[in-house]
Amino acid sequence: MPELPEVETVRRGLERLVVGKTIQAVDVRVPKMVKTDSETFALDLMGLTIEAIRRRGKYLIFDFGKQILISHLRMEGKYLLFLDEVPQNKHFHFFFNLDDGSTLVYQDVRKFGTFELLAKSAEETYFISKKIGPEPTKEDFKLAPFERSVLLSKKFIKPLLLEQKLVAGLGNIYVDEVLWAAKVHPERVASSLKKAEIKRLRDETIRILQLGIEKGGSTIRTYRNALGLDGSMQDYLQVYGKAGFTCSRCGALIKKIQVGGRGSHFCPKCQKR
Repeated sequence: MPELPEVETVRRGLERLVVGKTIQAVDVRVPKMVKTDSETFALDLMGLTIEAIRRRGKYLIFDFGKQILISHLRMEGKYLLFLDEVPQNKHFHFFFNLDDGSTLVYQDVRKFGTFELLAKSAEETYFISKKIGPEPTKEDFKLAPFERSVLLSKKFIKPLLLEQKLVAGLGNIYVDEVLWAAKVHPERVASSLKKAEIKRLRDETIRILQLGIEKGGSTIRTYRNALGLDGSMQDYLQVYGKAGFTCSRCGALIKKIQVGGRGSHFCPKCQKR
């Protein structure tokens, strides 16, 4: 699943490719992926100019001024821009014909992605309803409320961080990396964490997600950015996908276990339960 660094990289690519262009026609092949009014979706988008591409957590936001299109890539969604003829592909589900003759295509093997067309004035309410936490920046992600929420929870720390309520954008890959960097076992009960450990979690979340953005995301399985390029963050991962390899910090063997139904990688020596 694309996580925050991958989605931000897609956003930056789309910003370069489609901002300033006007939608002339829309072809929707899988109406169930539209979560607002699917019958009027294509008609409502016609004639709108893409003024900006923004992001909130793992959600992409196409900003048309008075309206916004919220796109969630889910497991394998991706955007492709074709300057002329669009090739046949059974996984191409949305076609946005633009005024310069190009076509923005949404591809999704599993058809899990979603689209919602809303009034821009409804954006804040929408993300409040989704219970999306602060962005992982020093300005937005404050230690005090994060610390309070962690110490009040009886959940394991890994699934708690995956909920998006405490901080936006962490997925399975980056949670494993943050927990390793902070020396916290994924099955630690959140309320058992010391304040110093919670601070490390906050600081490492910011550092690692920003590094992921800088490196263009992780190219794992099928992720590509909007320009069709691979990210390089996978070259900087310390534990994810490295079960059986030695920990770069202590030399112990990395292990993989199931935590909350998710494969979780950790160092049993550095991250004691």
